[in-house]
Amino acid sequence: MAMGELTQAFVFVCSALVIMGQGGVTHPLTPPVNAAKPPVIVIGFVGGFVAHDNMVHSGVQLAAHLRETHPSGVFIKVFENRRREKAHQEILKILDGDHDGKLSDEEKKKAQIIIYGMSWGGSETVSLAKELDKDQIPVLLTIQVDSVAKIRQNDEVIPANVGEAVNFYQSDGLLRGQPKIRAADEKRTRILGNFRFDYKSKNIRCDKYPWFLRVFAKYHTRIECDTAVWSQVESLIVSKLPPV
Repeated sequence: MAMGELTQAFVFVCSALVIMGQGGVTHPLTPPVNAAKPPVIVIGFVGGFVAHDNMVHSGVQLAAHLRETHPSGVFIKVFENRRREKAHQEILKILDGDHDGKLSDEEKKKAQIIIYGMSWGGSETVSLAKELDKDQIPVLLTIQVDSVAKIRQNDEVIPANVGEAVNFYQSDGLLRGQPKIRAADEKRTRILGNFRFDYKSKNIRCDKYPWFLRVFAKYHTRIECDTAVWSQVESLIVSKLPPV
């Protein structure tokens, strides 16, 4: 081979190596930053002074069933209603994909959050959504079941970061749920409905619940152990989860 041809071949090989190093070989092996998609986050709040793992209560049973039916791609956890800030920090930790201690706009946009709660837990559901609104984190869905507002809390107005919200309630007895929720911004939040249940004409047995709840908060307890209500709650949540 002539010297000129050898020189041309050498230049060609060097050029090819430079191009490969700059383009098509190294980039596919380097994963993009924050590429991992966080799980759908489902947060539940129990009412009263109920423990987060008390399986007598429907909200706890619901979480357990969702874990069985959706073993991957979904984070599901129940909290006592006094543990809202703990739930808040749990959400921030999950969304922090690069573990740098702060959330980027991209990490916030990837958030898929569902919050549900019973009684005081319903009030905390709205309060947590408002905290996330301050963080500029969207919420897919909030669900309130016979929501009872705590002191200095407003469980009626749903913040604008919530995509959809629904309210199930009853209006008899000493403890009565919030009868109507509304959107702070109707253009951004869709209220799926305020659904009233009547338990004066519908006897729901709640034998496993403490006797004092069945006596002094009879109707409030009945909506909590009404499988028809919680079946609707589960269907709404499942509609937002990835397919099994």
